[in-house]
Amino acid sequence: MSLRFYDTATARLRDFEPLVPGQVSLYYCGATVQGLPHVGHIRSAIAFDQLTRWLQARGYRVTAVRNVTDIDDKILAKAAASVGAEPADGVIPDEPWWALAYRFEQEFSRAYDVLGVQRPTYEPRATGHIPEMHALIQRLIDAGHAYPALDDSGDVYFDVRSWPAYGSLTRQDIDDMQAAPDADPRGKRDPRDFALWKGHKDTDPETAAWDSPWGRGRPGWHLECSAMVTKYLGPRFDIHGGGLDLRFPHHENEMAQSQAAGDGFANFWMHNGMVTFEGEKMSKSIGNTISPAQMLAEASPRVVRYYLGQAHYRSVLDYRPTSLQEAAAAVERIDGFIAKAEAKVGEVRGSAADLPEAFGTAMDDDLNVPQALAVLHDTVRAGNTALAAADLETARTSLAQVRAMTGVLGLDAVQAPAAASGPEHSALDSLIQDLLRERGDARAAKDWARADAIRDSLAAAGIVVEDTADGALWSLEQG
Repeated sequence: MSLRFYDTATARLRDFEPLVPGQVSLYYCGATVQGLPHVGHIRSAIAFDQLTRWLQARGYRVTAVRNVTDIDDKILAKAAASVGAEPADGVIPDEPWWALAYRFEQEFSRAYDVLGVQRPTYEPRATGHIPEMHALIQRLIDAGHAYPALDDSGDVYFDVRSWPAYGSLTRQDIDDMQAAPDADPRGKRDPRDFALWKGHKDTDPETAAWDSPWGRGRPGWHLECSAMVTKYLGPRFDIHGGGLDLRFPHHENEMAQSQAAGDGFANFWMHNGMVTFEGEKMSKSIGNTISPAQMLAEASPRVVRYYLGQAHYRSVLDYRPTSLQEAAAAVERIDGFIAKAEAKVGEVRGSAADLPEAFGTAMDDDLNVPQALAVLHDTVRAGNTALAAADLETARTSLAQVRAMTGVLGLDAVQAPAAASGPEHSALDSLIQDLLRERGDARAAKDWARADAIRDSLAAAGIVVEDTADGALWSLEQG
């Protein structure tokens, strides 16, 4: 099977051929850094990290760009609300908007790093690309697709009715769309026209404005991505990605303004699904949210990464109170096999050449991670069977395959407790081995009460003991 992805713009699976042979240009929407990352942000980042890793495994050189929106209405509103506020979680009194944005940008970076999301090739900030935005606006005005506001606000708008293809990404008719809420409609020709440039208001900080041919102001949200992606990936590139919630209006407006300016823009549009809580949309107002920080307090990064990356990227990922325990059990099976196999055959590093054909077929088919995970667990079972039969050559092959698959899925990018090493691990191993020998002596003497007591005390400390034909093995409990 050839590599193929679902393209939102055409609503069908398409064979993927990069515009430049051997190279892939990928842009996906990063965070608007107004607050702490939520689970939807992290799921999206993991989905496109999996995509990047798979393209690399298939031999492509990937240039990945993920933006940071560091100027936005919500950022300014959060900073304004901090004036005179009391110190609280997420609130620093009298914090400038640019400091708030940078602080939360660092929180996103930490979350990405903890969960093994590769850093993109480049991560541009919107505030660093004002000249490119001015140039794009002027191109649109010159082409008859944008106009300065009809009042004296200093705004500049995209004329949606001037572009016949407007609405094609989400297959909507203009007359059925809601008005764009991003600026005062009094200066618009049509309520659906969206802001490319927002004139400075007296209530805005002076630092949140830049000189422009249309007066001091700041960029509109949609304009930022179009200017940044074309600067780094060119007027036409392979893949544009983001969360399903960004299709409209953000991606619809991006595509319209870029193509109206004469750019071919994205060849594929890929969107990841949302995260729900027991079948319901997550909402702070009804208290059914779970944050990445809460997940990491309950489970290891490896388990959280497994959970957030286990569903097909286009599907809804539903969170339930047992979700992390189920993910932990799955990770424990994988790590348990790796630990036992390495104890027998030594450390083995898998490569793309070790990937099972069925795994490759699944990933080539629109990044079918659930099917790929089924192949991974089948290989773990086959490896355990080989170990039980003392078939070390087959066990070594299975270990190389498992290592290759976990690498592609990014599970090796976060620390696995079973792979612990260093002096602390050596000291712990020495103490546990003494207890295991004592337990073995008790079992030989048929002192079952003593043997069970040792095992129970180890279990209470989070240490799992597995009895094998070659003696007892131990590992740290997952999660």
